[in-house]
Amino acid sequence: MTQIAPHRATRVDFPGPGFPVAGWDASPPTGSRRGTALFVPGYTGSKEDFAPLVDPLTDAGYRVVAIDQPGQFESPGPDSPLGYTVAWLAEVVRAVAAALDDGPVHLVGHSFGGLVSRGAVLAAPGDFRSLTLLCSGPEAILGARRDRMARLEALLPLGMAAVYDAVEEGARLDPKWREASPELKAFLKKRFIASSAAGLRGMGDALGSEPDRTADLAATGVPLLVCYGEHDDAWLPPVQADMARRLGARHVVIQRAAHSPAIENTAETVFALERFWTAVDGDERAVSTSAVHTESQ
Repeated sequence: MTQIAPHRATRVDFPGPGFPVAGWDASPPTGSRRGTALFVPGYTGSKEDFAPLVDPLTDAGYRVVAIDQPGQFESPGPDSPLGYTVAWLAEVVRAVAAALDDGPVHLVGHSFGGLVSRGAVLAAPGDFRSLTLLCSGPEAILGARRDRMARLEALLPLGMAAVYDAVEEGARLDPKWREASPELKAFLKKRFIASSAAGLRGMGDALGSEPDRTADLAATGVPLLVCYGEHDDAWLPPVQADMARRLGARHVVIQRAAHSPAIENTAETVFALERFWTAVDGDERAVSTSAVHTESQ
């Protein structure tokens, strides 16, 4: 699966604080709705990162909404990096959730989107039925990924195209990149260059400075799922496992996946989400998908 996987979602714009928010909206068959899920992408990501999940989750009865955060791909944002704080981006997520007019929604934040989604839940716990932290951590990202971000941000004065050229040059060593289709490579380049340089720097700064708010999140009482690939190389699996323990959260490890399980192991990711939402909602109907998974409370 890839970001260009086919899906039945409709491209829409949601109202945000100061800027429209680009998104997808997909509804389940009439009469079968079990809830609404809102997906928030990570640093340099977009709504397309959830493309493989759209149809399986709508088939299971969920309305699926995915957005570009401000400054990402098709969503405009502030001209200054200082505008891209976790608190303000969390306000954007809350505005989109309110615009859905479906009551509390199941919120899913991937990577940096998990930090933003956590901020939204901390600001207004009652707006959300549950929160899934998908390949996200308790605090600022460190290590090799943070070092790579700093090197790319140093190229921003040359323009987004120059930054992308550096990204692509480094990716050529990755067998998965060499195997990617020309269509996928063209999309990834288009998305990156269309995104905001201010947003890239601002979100990078936020990603590198977010404090540990695990105790605050646990205190909200919102049902929580910590879910990540067994080979995640952003926040390492032991770090996310410890966060799940401190949160008292449901904890699922996606096999045969790294930092993008929605793409790398779609079936198991769908299973984990649907199983969690079913438990939260007290829905006794059988989960409609099947996958091998590792799970603990």
